[in-house]
Amino acid sequence: MSDYREKGLAVFREMVPGVLPDSDDDVNWGSGFASELMDIGVESIFGRLWSRPGLARRDRSLLTLGILIALGSEHELESHFAIARRNGLTEDELAEVVYHASGYAGFPAANTAKAAALRAFARPTRNRSAEE
Repeated sequence: MSDYREKGLAVFREMVPGVLPDSDDDVNWGSGFASELMDIGVESIFGRLWSRPGLARRDRSLLTLGILIALGSEHELESHFAIARRNGLTEDELAEVVYHASGYAGFPAANTAKAAALRAFARPTRNRSAEE
């Protein structure tokens, strides 16, 4: 197992608790079409980017949300609004992200983000929080 995969799995567990098994060896994304995509994401996004020391996770959440809003990535937005709350952002601060994005990414993108945020906020929260 690569160091980036180990780091990525650790960061993923902190930011999205309860989704992955405790043992790295037990993580299995399945087989079939594009079955390696999640491993690529875990290594490159969570292992290389989210684990870098230059920005706090709270700041990375702000950046990630802005990018995902601009891209209109509704499914990922829902996940990242939940992650942003675990990374210390309040609902009021997240509303400001949506308002600010409306001026740069457009009203439809911001409205899509609002809907994703509301779904994320309606989910039960887990007790573990991510470290910066």
